[in-house]
Amino acid sequence: MRISLFAVTALTLAFTVPGTAAESVAQFYQGKTVRLIVGVAAGSGYDINARTLAHHLSKHIHGNPTIIVQNQPGAGSITMTNQLYNSGPFDGTAIGAAFGGLPTAPLLTPEGVKFDPLKINWLGSTNRETHVTYLWHTSPINSFEDTTKREVVVGAQAPGTTQYDFPIMANAIFGSKFKIVKGYGGTPQIHLAMERGEIEGNGASAWTTLKALNADWIKDKKVKIIAQWALRPNPDLPGVPSVLDLAKNDADKAALLLVLARLDFGRPFLLPPNVPADRVEALRKAFDDTMKDPEFLADAEKLKIDIDPLNGKQVSELIAKVLATPKDVVERVRVVFAKN
Repeated sequence: MRISLFAVTALTLAFTVPGTAAESVAQFYQGKTVRLIVGVAAGSGYDINARTLAHHLSKHIHGNPTIIVQNQPGAGSITMTNQLYNSGPFDGTAIGAAFGGLPTAPLLTPEGVKFDPLKINWLGSTNRETHVTYLWHTSPINSFEDTTKREVVVGAQAPGTTQYDFPIMANAIFGSKFKIVKGYGGTPQIHLAMERGEIEGNGASAWTTLKALNADWIKDKKVKIIAQWALRPNPDLPGVPSVLDLAKNDADKAALLLVLARLDFGRPFLLPPNVPADRVEALRKAFDDTMKDPEFLADAEKLKIDIDPLNGKQVSELIAKVLATPKDVVERVRVVFAKN
């Protein structure tokens, strides 16, 4: 009789656990507020991307919590990630939105990094990126090759961002003469500085950001796009040289590949360690479902945000692969950043 009762109980649990897990997540999130913390300044392309996701994400989470967006810029999203990783909350009520360069920070700019990318719960990334070097139309620089002939002043937020890191690598590998003025709050502020003539351009920012913030500049030819930084050529940019194609040898290409790997991380979203597994899986599924949501995709198209997503598992696998980069390649790139 006891065996029979045990069997019935086990069978009952087997059929009810999945529903119970979903119900548990729904019960937790019902009436809750989830903070989506953007490690970049308000008004930037990353911020617009995160706010668009936040607008649609809640309906795909069991319990439909309220989602609010907050900005915590600093050190290429390291400030936000350090705080979330070490101080939480660890209950699934705070999601981070970070620069694509964040997962490689422990390798390349370890100073100040207080997190392990392999222990972060990655929800996914909305797209894989192409970044571009672009200059104001009045700049005498007309090609990427010209950057080796005279100084060109570009704006950046901070080390750890492509606006800073990519032109630094260009100086080291190609002999470019980029002078980087850092400390801008975000890409909109860099664009204002370009218009005012304080700087000549942007050393490298997302193609999607340029389109989202100032599509008229492209149409009216107010900017000159002189290079693309990507793991694969962007069909939107025919005739714009890829830095990978400009590399003169395998060692230079290997260094560039490490730096460019962040572009496949694109615009990643994360949870800190120790969030209950059922909530991590629920939020990963909600993220994946949002990436297929017709209303989200329509909004993204209106805002000129490209959607080419990676799920949480794909981001995690990519990070593990990048963190296994040979030490000599890492050291070469790290030395370049340390000198600047």
